[in-house]
Amino acid sequence: MAVALTGWYVGYVVASAVIVVVVMLVGWILSLARRIGVQAQGILAEVQEIKVNTAAVPAVGKVNDNLVLIVDHAVAARKALVGE
Repeated sequence: MAVALTGWYVGYVVASAVIVVVVMLVGWILSLARRIGVQAQGILAEVQEIKVNTAAVPAVGKVNDNLVLIVDHAVAARKALVGE
């Protein structure tokens, strides 16, 4: 009768070992996910700062266009005044 129970004991030990390994892996994965989440929050904060710092960049094209117009008008005014 003791021989018949040996298989059950081995099965319980193997199942327990598998459960322990799975729990350890899940804990490790969750800790990595937490670390990734913290890093993602830091990255998001940096991206928001970059967004604030570069908000004026699209206006550069408009400013350049206006400066070209001003220079053109200045050249035309100079020609009108000097007579060239």
